[in-house]
Amino acid sequence: MAKFKLIVSDPATGKSSASEIEGARAQALIGRALGETIDGSPLGIAQSSLRITGGCDKNGIPMRADVHGGVKKYIVLSTGPGFKPTRHGERRRKLIRGRTVTDETYQINFTLTKAVPAEKLITQPKPTEKPIVAKQPEKARPKKAGKKPGKKGK
Repeated sequence: MAKFKLIVSDPATGKSSASEIEGARAQALIGRALGETIDGSPLGIAQSSLRITGGCDKNGIPMRADVHGGVKKYIVLSTGPGFKPTRHGERRRKLIRGRTVTDETYQINFTLTKAVPAEKLITQPKPTEKPIVAKQPEKARPKKAGKKPGKKGK
């Protein structure tokens, strides 16, 4: 049974939202390729059009649009998804995954191509989940009087 984590980003607002799908809704994505534009209604995002921009498997191996199929493959990379060179002109053989979505794919990244209100994209927390509360920063302690910073032992 396929289960995917979906990351949908809206370039107009710069915001993104994450959700998980499984079952029949997830089966609709198997066989799709990077760069394809799909309708968002089977994924639970009504009145929208989404473009598949990337993804990775459960081990973090990224998908690349220039490799056909959904298999893992070692290729020589000089830039792009899956490799960040540390020196100018560096090339390295890296393991990547092809552009087709398979049941081994864990995360799929989407970009909105048809505008939809942002409040429909943001998923609300489930009633069983506790809301995340940010910690208050601790107050700075006052410095002790009488000690001078600098040399020790005098």
